[in-house]
Amino acid sequence: MALTFHGSGDPALAQRLLREVNAAGAHITVMAVGRWLDEEPRMARSFLDGGHELGNHTQNHRDIDAMPAAASYAEIAQCAERLRKLTGTPGAWFRPSQARHASPRVRAQAAALGYRGCLSWDVDSLDFTDPGASAITRRVLGEARGGSVVSMHLGHAGTVEALPSILDGLRGRGLRPVTVSELVGT
Repeated sequence: MALTFHGSGDPALAQRLLREVNAAGAHITVMAVGRWLDEEPRMARSFLDGGHELGNHTQNHRDIDAMPAAASYAEIAQCAERLRKLTGTPGAWFRPSQARHASPRVRAQAAALGYRGCLSWDVDSLDFTDPGASAITRRVLGEARGGSVVSMHLGHAGTVEALPSILDGLRGRGLRPVTVSELVGT
């Protein structure tokens, strides 16, 4: 199963989260927002150096489906360029901003920019609503299965606080968090 994170927010919380997953031997996929990479360029290398994966979550995290075609393409392309500049690669995956599934237009744009696929999820932790660590833990452990892709967010204290319990609970059920590329065997 894969734990995926919206890549934006307080870098101190992101570093704490990174320490937790590294200590547990877990691997995650961070869908980075380009604007965040502009503000926190060292974070890209921090995740990659830990064996984690980075993907594209648009430049500004606006409603990509509500944009004209040229603007949505630019959102994907600009973040891809930020990732390429910082890491040498645009990342393997694209996740649309403010949408669970990519529209046909956005899928085509991501493919034209070289992405293997557009990433969705089957478990939404709802951690961005800040319900507290125990609610996040219950939701993730209650819904995650083998093959699940869980949506979570960097930059929320409750997410960081929930992570040790989530990782322990997953391990107790025989589930191991891996990157999306590991999950799909690429």
